[in-house]
Amino acid sequence: MTAPGAKSPFVAIACGGTGGHLFPGLAVAEQLQKRGCAVALLISPKDVDQEAVRSARDMEIVTLPAVGLQNRNYFSFAGSFVKSLFAARKFFCKHRPAAVLAMGGFTSAPPIWVGKDFGAKTFLHESNTIPGRANRLLARFVDEAFVGFPETAARLRAPKVTTTGTPVRSRFQPRDPAACRTALGLASNRPVVLIMGGSQGASGINEMILSVLPVLGERAKNWQWLHLTGANDFKKVKTTYDAHGLKAVIKPFLAEMDLALGAATVAVSRAGASSLAEIAAVRLPSLLIPYPAAAQNHQFYNARAFEKTGAARLLEQKTATRENVAGLLCELIEDTAARSKIQTALAQWHTPHAAGQIAETILDAVGGQLSTAGRSGEKPARDEMNLKVAV
Repeated sequence: MTAPGAKSPFVAIACGGTGGHLFPGLAVAEQLQKRGCAVALLISPKDVDQEAVRSARDMEIVTLPAVGLQNRNYFSFAGSFVKSLFAARKFFCKHRPAAVLAMGGFTSAPPIWVGKDFGAKTFLHESNTIPGRANRLLARFVDEAFVGFPETAARLRAPKVTTTGTPVRSRFQPRDPAACRTALGLASNRPVVLIMGGSQGASGINEMILSVLPVLGERAKNWQWLHLTGANDFKKVKTTYDAHGLKAVIKPFLAEMDLALGAATVAVSRAGASSLAEIAAVRLPSLLIPYPAAAQNHQFYNARAFEKTGAARLLEQKTATRENVAGLLCELIEDTAARSKIQTALAQWHTPHAAGQIAETILDAVGGQLSTAGRSGEKPARDEMNLKVAV
């Protein structure tokens, strides 16, 4: 236990790059704060990161100049990696971390390696069934790894691996659909189909749903649509719904995803681990269409794990037709018994204590386990919030 008057442990969480890395990191950060810790979120310059962290309260936000490795951008990736190492070192010189947690993605490695130089305890979390490249590389260097799926443990060469599930922010829980619909500008008494493609949208799903609307015909007019398009497809999607005379709320991005999931009767979604964890938390029946270009096809394996237990319907994009998508949507909207079975199966995938378990493990490791109410300790100064480290 931390002695009265002692400093609170300071924990850095590297969680940038995608919403799938950032939102579970935010969930752990909330639990660490409840236990009296000071927390910093290390994120990327991407718009999705900058938008998502607006909900963070009393946390330092550090932007690392990192870019992902894609399309053979080896020079820009290497340059941003070195800059991120220096940026992390500069920040840790000012705020020495007791622990560093990496949530995967291209912002993970520099803070972990620099954190080890500062004597910090190091951890990572892998949400997906198939570990990403960054986590596969880092696993052997951290003190402990946490995983979302049990089968992932054997794929990480970490000294210790614990299955925790994927952390979900506390606001994600079953809610009153009518109230959520009203808050989003939808009718409270009509079913809602939620279309979401992750934090940046999904053109493949957008095109698929637009092609299905004529097949659904009058049925589609009896439903409501909440379609999160991403920035690129917003105008096209909105125009199509308007042309069909459908009741629809179209948004390029929605920060209040708890409202969206709470309002929905059914979702059509990609199969990132964070999205699946949120779907399980609210018990939302879903048609999962994995992103076919995901690294090592990990979204397919995530979705298949859910499908095998009856917790979702799975349809691969390459085999999807207008007719089978329409058929599955009609089943999920109109068959109450089918939805009920899926909701029952989803319960096994909800791990409400994942974030708290990770927070407790970190605090045990640094010798700073605090009560839930927390203890008085040194907090980051208010004028240090939203710090961006530039190199």
